[in-house]
Amino acid sequence: MAVVDLGAAPGGWSQVASRVVGPEGFVLATDTSMFDSIDGVEIILGDFNEETVFDSLLVAAGKNIDVVLSDLSPNLTGVREIDQPQCFHLADQALDFSRRVLKPGGAFIVKVFQGSGFDEFVLDLRRVFNAVTIKKPKASRSRSREVYAVATGFDDHGRRVNE
Repeated sequence: MAVVDLGAAPGGWSQVASRVVGPEGFVLATDTSMFDSIDGVEIILGDFNEETVFDSLLVAAGKNIDVVLSDLSPNLTGVREIDQPQCFHLADQALDFSRRVLKPGGAFIVKVFQGSGFDEFVLDLRRVFNAVTIKKPKASRSRSREVYAVATGFDDHGRRVNE
């Protein structure tokens, strides 16, 4: 199994992914912040928004990835009208990356914040994945708008949902 972890620092998801895939698997992690090396994980340091880093990820990941994890988050300002669009910009970039590297049937797990743009993003996920569920971590504060969209069954054949 091959996994890419976008926004990986401090490395918790990468550690879990490395244990799950085992020595026969592959985990590629990236973030703008440096974090300790993790056995079985290749790290690319850089800003996911920069074309050179994005291209490096594509080259390193290939087109045979089973799972893309995205815990990307903008530097939050506390102003919803600023933070929300930035959050979905990163989520859209992660979805674009997923569409370029996932093998058929692959999965995409992405952190998003409920609010403006949420429904449209979930619809975009449903266009290219067979199933999409929304999960709120138990550790998340009840007032937090943070959730994870879990999309499985990658099938990017231009399907349109309810259009």
